[in-house]
Amino acid sequence: MKLLLTFIFLFQIYFGTAQQIIQPFLQNLSSNKATIVWEANACDSSVLEWGESLPLSYSILASSIQSSTNSCIYSATIENLISNTVYNYKAINGSYSSKILSFLTPSISLAEKSTRLIAISDMQKDNSHPDVFQNIIDNGIISHIETNFNGSLIHDLQMILIPGDLVDNGNNHEEWVNDFFDAGKNLFSYVPVYPVLGNHENNSTYFFDYFDLPKNGSSGFKEHWWFKDQSNIRIIGMDSNWDYQIPTQLEWLDSVLNSTVNDTVIDFVFAQLHHPHHSELWPVGNTDFTGLVINKLEDFTNLSGKPSVHFFGHTHGYSRGQSKDHRHLMVNVASAGGNIDYWEEYFQQDFEEYSISQDEYGFVVVEVNAGSNPYFVLKRFSLGDQYQSKNNTLEDSICIKFNPINPLTPIAQSPVNKNIVSPDGFLLQGSPFYDSDNDGHGATQWQISIDSTSFSSPIIDDWIQYQNIYKEVDLLKGNNLTEHQINTLLPNNKYYWRFRYRDKGLNWSDWSVIETFNTDSAYSNWNLYPNPAQDNATLHLPYSVENRFDVKIFNQKGEMVRNYNGVYPPVLTIEKSVLKKGNYLISVFNESGLVKTLKLNFL
Repeated sequence: MKLLLTFIFLFQIYFGTAQQIIQPFLQNLSSNKATIVWEANACDSSVLEWGESLPLSYSILASSIQSSTNSCIYSATIENLISNTVYNYKAINGSYSSKILSFLTPSISLAEKSTRLIAISDMQKDNSHPDVFQNIIDNGIISHIETNFNGSLIHDLQMILIPGDLVDNGNNHEEWVNDFFDAGKNLFSYVPVYPVLGNHENNSTYFFDYFDLPKNGSSGFKEHWWFKDQSNIRIIGMDSNWDYQIPTQLEWLDSVLNSTVNDTVIDFVFAQLHHPHHSELWPVGNTDFTGLVINKLEDFTNLSGKPSVHFFGHTHGYSRGQSKDHRHLMVNVASAGGNIDYWEEYFQQDFEEYSISQDEYGFVVVEVNAGSNPYFVLKRFSLGDQYQSKNNTLEDSICIKFNPINPLTPIAQSPVNKNIVSPDGFLLQGSPFYDSDNDGHGATQWQISIDSTSFSSPIIDDWIQYQNIYKEVDLLKGNNLTEHQINTLLPNNKYYWRFRYRDKGLNWSDWSVIETFNTDSAYSNWNLYPNPAQDNATLHLPYSVENRFDVKIFNQKGEMVRNYNGVYPPVLTIEKSVLKKGNYLISVFNESGLVKTLKLNFL
C-alpha cells in the first residue's frame, strides 16, 4: 500500500495533476486584510479567488514555498477588504479547486465590538488515542459554538490561540498534514489560528512556512514573538523554548507593555507562551523564564490598571490560578490531544496561587466585552479523559472586569481592644463579606505582626482562596473566609493584626483597621505544629519559662537521632534539615524523668 501511494504521489507530481493536501486556512486576519495558506502535492501556478458573493469576483496569484517533500505551501494575501464583512474564497491548483470557504473580517478596534476566542494547547497526537484533537475540534469547539450561539461559526468565534506543541515532531511533514491541519480543517478554514512555538515544534521551518504571524517581533526573531490587537485586547505571543529565553525577548516585551499602558483602546492583555512557571500536575516542566514574564505582566497590570492573562501548556491538563497582589490570571489550556499527565503519575505539587487543576482533555473559551463596561469571562469545557468521557461540561469560570467595584473594607470582630487569647490557638474573625457588584467572596489575606506600624515582615501572612481543587478534591470546601484559625504564636506577647477581602474577580478591598491582642502567659496544652510537617515543626511546652527540659527524638527503629539539652519554654523549633522524611517520637524529660511523648511526621 505504501509503495502504491508513493507511486501515485510521484505520478501526480510528474504529470502536474496537483491535489491540495492541506485545505486552505486563515492567517493574520484584520479588518482590511487576510492571508490564506494551503498546500498542494505539486508546485505549479496557483490562484486564490474571493469575493463577497457568488460567483467569486476577484482573483490573486499565490506565492509558494517548496518543501523538503517536493510539495508546495501556497499563500495569498488579499487587501483593501471592508471591515465586518463576510467574504467567500477558494484556492485553485491547476484543474483542482478547493470547496468554497468563508471568513468574516473583524470590525475596526474603535467600533469596540465584543470578541470570542478559543485557547487550546498540546494537541500532538497520542497514538493510543489518536482522534482526541479532531474530537475536540468537531464535537467540542464547533459543537459548543453552534449549540450555544445564534449566528454561525464565522460570526461567533474570532480567533484561536495555541501556546505550543501543535504536533509531536515539527520536522515530520506528515504530522502537520494529517495530525494538525486535517484534524482542524473544519475550524481553521473559517477562524484564524495564532500559535506560538512549543518544544515539540523543534523550531522547524514548517512552523514558519505554514503560519503568517505578525512580524513585529525583535529584528532577527520575527514570528518567534509578536503581538496583535483584536478589538480591546492586545494578544502577545512569545517563545519560551530554551534557546530563546534571552534578554532580547524580555526587553521587547517591556517595550510592548510600556506602549500599552496609555493605549486608550486596549483594555486587556492576553499573552501566550508554552512553558509553565508553576505546574501542579507536572512540576518538572517549570521554567523561571515564564516567572520573569509573569512579573512583567503583573507590573504592567499594577501600573496601567488593565487586567492581564497568560495562557500556557506543556503540562497536559488544565489549571487556573491568579496572582495574589495583581489582577493577573495564569491558565494552562491543555490538553487538546497530548497524553494526559494524570494525578499520581508523577511528582506533583500544590501551589497556593492555583484554584483548580484537572487531568482532562478540553478547551478554554474567553468572551471579551468592549465598550463602556469592558469585561471578559473565561470558561473551561471538558471532554473528560481516556477512561470517562464528558460532553463539553463547564468545569471552571471566572469574570474579570476592567472597572470593578472593590469589596467593602472589612471590620475586625475578634480579637480586638487588647483581648487576651490562648497561644495554643484561637480564631481571627472578620465582618461579613459585602461586594456591591455581587462578584462573590474569592479570598482573604490575614496578617499578624509584632510591629504596630509596619506589616512588611509579618509573622503570619496567610492567603486563603475560596477553592483549591487538587487531585480531584476541593481542599478548601466548607472553609469560612471570614474566620481563620491561628496556632503558632508565643505566650505573653502583644500582637497586631489586619486582613482584607478579595472578590472572585480578583479585586481586593482596603485593609481593615489594625487591631491588637495579647497572648496568655503560657501554653495550656502540649502541641506539635504543623504535624505532619513539610518544613520546621514547633513543639509547644506548657510550662513557665523557668522550667528546664531535655528533648530526645527517636526514629522508627528506636534509635535516638537528635538530642536537645537545656530547653526552656515556651517553644522548641525542630528543623527539617536535621531529620529525614519519616515518623518520629519526641520525648520530653525533666529532672524527675519522662514528662511527655508526642509523635511527629516529617513529609
